[in-house]
Amino acid sequence: MAALVALGLLIAGCATRPDPSDPEEVAEFEATNDPIEPWNRAMFVVNDGLDTLVLRPAAEAYRIFIPPPIRTAVQNMLGNLRSPVILLNDVLQGETQRAGNTLGRFVLNTTLGVGGILDVATDFGLPAHGEDFGQTLAVWGVPEGPYIFIPGLGPSNPRDLLGTGVDAVTNPISAITGGEIFDPITVTRIGVQVLDTRERLIEPLDALRAGSIDPYASLRSAYRQRRAAEIRNPASAGDPAARGTGFGVGAGAQGPGL
Repeated sequence: MAALVALGLLIAGCATRPDPSDPEEVAEFEATNDPIEPWNRAMFVVNDGLDTLVLRPAAEAYRIFIPPPIRTAVQNMLGNLRSPVILLNDVLQGETQRAGNTLGRFVLNTTLGVGGILDVATDFGLPAHGEDFGQTLAVWGVPEGPYIFIPGLGPSNPRDLLGTGVDAVTNPISAITGGEIFDPITVTRIGVQVLDTRERLIEPLDALRAGSIDPYASLRSAYRQRRAAEIRNPASAGDPAARGTGFGVGAGAQGPGL
């Protein structure tokens, strides 16, 4: 994936920087933070084809053949499996109260929630929240770098790509599988995450594409706004991102491949 990004940077060229004498255009260029926009737009088209041919049909089949109670149980289990990563990043950010919340959720949902199938912690007053190392790096003052769109993963930036790698390495499942990328457990978990996330985004993405003159720009804006909100750690209950992948990649759309 790193090679793909590097190749894109080399062959795609950069978006033309506006004339310095036009401060409004310069401000807009810097605000979008998309210096390789031609390449990113090309990757968005590739991703759109992948989504049309594979991801959306698979998500529709998942919705049709898997009953809602089972889909909810899957979401709960995915969120519970991410608890150790969320806890680590809570601690690294100095968020002691949120760390206690995460630990309490993990204990309650793993025990009373039958391995995370049931989200009993919310009923005990411990709402879910998401956290990842990309957010931790942002809290530490690391700049995000330029906007990047990666087919199969979606909107991102170098900081979140690095964060995704660190989260993968520190996830206890990596220790169980020996760090094998194509281990059956890892592949199955990622596949289920993609299906679950894409199923929940069928209507939102359809609405974005139908109601936007420029879906690429709309998704870029939504990703960056949501990512900024996640970094601020708003005190809102039941963050839906906690049930998604938790990747910095694609977080603006609550999951990869979108």
